[in-house]
This record gives sequence, structure tokens and C-alpha cells, in this order.
Amino acid sequence: MNLKGTKKKNQVITANIFEQQELMKKAEVIRENLKASTWHEMEIKGKFDKNEKLSFISDDMLILGCDIGSEVHYARAIDTRGRELSKSVFAFSNTKEGFESAKEWAVQLAAANDKKQIVLGLEPTGHYWFCLATWMICNGISVVQVNPYAVKQTKEVEDNSQLKDDRKDPKLIANLVKDGNFGMPYLPEKVYADMRRLSMFRDQLNEDRIRNINRLHREMKIYFPEYKDAFGKTDGQFCLEILRVDPFPEDLLRLGEEGIRQIWHEAKLRGRGYSRASEIIKYANESVGLKNGTEASKTAARWFAEKIMELDKQLAEIKEQLMRKCSQIPHAEKILEISGIGENTLSGILAEMGDISRFDDVKEIQKLSGLNLVSCNSGKHNGQTKISHRGRKRLRYWLFQAAKSAVAHAEEFKELHTYYTTRPDNPLKKMQSLIVIACKLLRVIYAILTKGVTYDPKKLLSDIKRPARQVAQAA
Repeated sequence: MNLKGTKKKNQVITANIFEQQELMKKAEVIRENLKASTWHEMEIKGKFDKNEKLSFISDDMLILGCDIGSEVHYARAIDTRGRELSKSVFAFSNTKEGFESAKEWAVQLAAANDKKQIVLGLEPTGHYWFCLATWMICNGISVVQVNPYAVKQTKEVEDNSQLKDDRKDPKLIANLVKDGNFGMPYLPEKVYADMRRLSMFRDQLNEDRIRNINRLHREMKIYFPEYKDAFGKTDGQFCLEILRVDPFPEDLLRLGEEGIRQIWHEAKLRGRGYSRASEIIKYANESVGLKNGTEASKTAARWFAEKIMELDKQLAEIKEQLMRKCSQIPHAEKILEISGIGENTLSGILAEMGDISRFDDVKEIQKLSGLNLVSCNSGKHNGQTKISHRGRKRLRYWLFQAAKSAVAHAEEFKELHTYYTTRPDNPLKKMQSLIVIACKLLRVIYAILTKGVTYDPKKLLSDIKRPARQVAQAA
């Protein structure tokens, strides 16, 4: 009997037990002291710049990189020196059980490597990260996001290969976080969350409406090619009320003028467009549309018309809901004093922008919208200056729509647009001018929401008077 071997083996087992107990104690302390930092603490206090981000990633922090998937996420862990602490990639499901297992895995790694806090870095791609980020923050783990473009650009750093891999990307993400190349994720809360979802839903319904109008247009062009001339506004209520009942020429001729007027009367549209009934009958009588296959196409046309009318009702309801939400945002109603800025545009901008208090400067919102200017200069070469087109494209869309509408309806913006496009020095093209006006509108909106000021058209026009004053002073 080898007594020495047995004694040594028992000592090893005892040491392992003590070591495991110590790790369990450390892990328990970490669980109790985990505290997540969010944009509320980091961005409202002042500008969260690169130095602040590097200071945020402390030596006692475990850095996780996570590649987001629709059903399965992949994570790897490093320290502030870039050394990998995880033996292999950790895969977990997009469920509560999966999130809990990921947290426990991270806590055990933190305990084994004497870390006190945990930060999770991820790419904000699609919508699959929403639930994970929210759950982790609620459970004490800070979440930061890295730019997907930055991940793409740094793929070759790891292994000199552009190959995308679910097991490679988490480490790239973790290294970007380590180097301070991240931002704090913003998920709208309270009224802003409702507004963003309603705005997205409105856009989806509008897309469905356009799709159904195009399908209806195809059917009518085959069997009643003259219908646009006959009805005028083909997606208006007058036209749709007829098309959902009797869309084709033979049906209209059977109805006659009185039958058409009766449909409008029952729909409570009397007093509007009654004189058009005779025009509709005239075009129906002279139509060159196909006569074969009308029954099947008639069913489709009726369905499309009915669907468009249903979508119009839903869109009206959503518009009302959005405006009720807008009324809860301080000073938002003052923005409507700008001619050309309607309720739809206002709700779209506010929904995409979110809580204005998270921005220290209007330039941050400009960057978020992708309207910030970028240039490619090298040595004596001055490259073309253009907007970045990065960020929230829907915010950029609504700001550009607001600029076009303001130029069309507000005299001060018309004058401003004329000045930008006709000034002697560096005249802008029409599109460039609209982009500049969109940025100016953004500054006006920012001032109204943050300071509660009233819109002043005269103050806006002061910008185009400065060159004249400068010329006068120079003379």
C-alpha cells in the first residue's frame, strides 16, 4: 500500500475543494455587487468621449464580446490587455435560460480572474439584441455597442482573413470595447418607446398601402386603362368607394350616373365631386380595356380597394395616437409653428430622435442622422465633401422631408434656399441646399425642445444677411 501517494492525492483533493469554495465565495460577492452603467449615467453628465470610454473600462472589469444571432448568441471573454480568459467560445440561446447561463459563465470567469465588474459588447444589428441587452442591464451587467462597420474593418487584424465567423467575431468585438471604440446603447423608454414603435408601424402600413395601390393600378390598367382620367385622384375615397363595389367599365355603365352618386351618398361623400359621375360614365363607355378574365380580376380589384380603405382608417388612428404622445413631450407643439412641418413629420422626427436630454450638442443628433459632413483629404489633395449616410436613416428621411416641405411652404426657408443656391461665393446645388436646410431645421428643433424658445422666422433669416454686412464693413 502506497501511503505517500494516497496522502498526496488526498491533499490535492482537499486543496481543490478549498479552491472551489473560494471561487464560489468570490462569485457570490461579484453577483451581489454587479452594477450596470447605462446612457442615463454616462451621457447625461457630459460628453462621453474616447478618454471617458477608456476610463470606463477599468482593470477589474471582465470584457465580453458577443456575436448576436436570431436564436443562438456566441460570447468570448478578455481582460484589458487583450488576453483571452475564456477557453473557448460560449454559445447560449436567446431565452431566459440562455441569458442566465451566460451570466453565470461570465461570473465564474470573473471570479477565477479576480474581476469585479462585467461589460458586454455587441453589434446592434437588427432587433435580436434588444432582449439580451435589456436583460443583462437589469441583471447588473453593463452593455455597450460597437459599430458593425468597425467590426468588418478589423476582421483581418486577428488572422489576416476577411472570413466572417460566429466564433471569431466575439473576440473582435471585445477588443474594440477594450480600446474604447464603443457607445452606450439607447433603447427608447416610456413615451419615446411607444412613439418609435407607432412610427415604425405607420411606415409599414404605408408600405402596404403603396403596394396595394400598385397592384390595383395593374388590374385597372388592363381592364379599364382610362380610369385615372375618369376618377382623377385614384387613391382618394371617392374613387375607392366605387372600385370596391363596381370597378370595371361594364359595371359602371350598368350603375349609371345616379348609381355612382348613390354610392357616394351612402358613403356620406355628397357635395364633393358629384359632377364627375358623368365623366366616369363617358370614359367607361369609350374604354378599350380587355373583356376576358374580368371576373377574377374584378375580385382582386375589389379586394385591393377594400384593403386600401382599411389601411387608411388604421393610419388615421395611428396618427391620432402619435399626436397624443407628442403632446406629452415638453415644447413639441411649438415646432408645428414652422410652416411646412406637419404632425406626421413632427412625430417621425421625435420618434427617431428619442429623448433629447441624452444629447450634449445638436451635432450629435446630426451625426446620428447621417447628415454630418465627411471629407477625404490627403496632402495637397482636397477630396469631395459629402454627408456620411450613417446612423438612423429614418431620422435622416424625416429631416429631409421636413426641409423639402419647409422650402415649399415657409417664406423664410424659400429665401434661405434661394440664397444658398444663388450666392456669388460657393453656390450650392439644390440637393446640397436642402441638406444644409435640414441641418438648420434640426438646430431650430433642438433649441425649441431644450430651451422652450418660440420659433422666430426673422432670426432664421439673419444668416443670409451677414455677408452683406461684412461687405459693407469691408468697404
